Amino acid sequence: MVRFGYVAIPLELGDKGKTSGTVTYKNYEKMQNADEKMNKLKAVTLKNLDNLGNAINYNIENEIHFYRITSALIPLVTHPNVGYWGHREIFKKNFQYIGRLIEKSNMRVDTHPDQFNVINSTNEEVVKNTVINLMEHVNLFEDLNYDKGMMVIHVGGAAGGKEEGLQRFIDNLKSYPESIKERLIIENDDKIYNSLDVLKLCSEINAPMVLDVHHHMCNNCGEDLSEVVAGCFATYKGKKVIPKIHFSSPKDGECDRKHADYINVDDFISFLKVAKGIETDDKEIEFDIMIEAKKKDIAMFKLIDDIKSFKPEYLWIDKTILRA
Repeated sequence: MVRFGYVAIPLELGDKGKTSGTVTYKNYEKMQNADEKMNKLKAVTLKNLDNLGNAINYNIENEIHFYRITSALIPLVTHPNVGYWGHREIFKKNFQYIGRLIEKSNMRVDTHPDQFNVINSTNEEVVKNTVINLMEHVNLFEDLNYDKGMMVIHVGGAAGGKEEGLQRFIDNLKSYPESIKERLIIENDDKIYNSLDVLKLCSEINAPMVLDVHHHMCNNCGEDLSEVVAGCFATYKGKKVIPKIHFSSPKDGECDRKHADYINVDDFISFLKVAKGIETDDKEIEFDIMIEAKKKDIAMFKLIDDIKSFKPEYLWIDKTILRA
């Protein structure tokens, strides 16, 4: 059984679904006084939260049970010259409202902190800033009163080689707060750390893995995809969430790292067949799949329509839950 999800912005909502309005530090500095700066931060944040509420309600109306919240919800909150400016208290009721929507609908939401968050960096300042940034994601989940919130992160760089990079990740992570460590999901990337590297790391730190199928196709050692999927699923044993997969199609050519607007249905069905063949302790394999296509929710629903055309024998529990 598979639940489909999409990333951050429901394109069907237009401007009402944009949750990542921002304030550049350059424009922030041009403002005349503290009141003007604060009013701007509050106005942009309020619009982002209103639109996040719109997105969650859109998901509920369309029976979408899996969703990634943007990492750009609160402007300048992690900027070293701005920092925390009181948004958690100011917008407490807004967060509570959105959290109630998520809880009532039993929706899974997660985040994917930006690529400049590098736990295994050789730069101590980057490692410290990553703690600050990841704590903001933890704070968001706490403000939503959502204890299943997880954040996806890549391993990072490979200064000194991959083995040193993996060990540096393990060592640096030891100093991180438990509230961060318990919410991490590690993702394979398309250039350096492949699926086997991430499975090894997840075993060492007892963290779940999200398998990005597109990244795996671009960066692998020839290992069988079914073995990688099985390994990924196994990392969720005893965890509070079910396994998660990322799926996108290459824009140009088989190994193009850029994401296409839509999903190739043949490739997706082939992946479902692989996943269906995995043997687990559970009677039924259940996982969530994040569609990482440029057309976001539109691409997700187009894929669902394509699957229905190509595989009419599949059973649909609702608009976005498939039992293959």
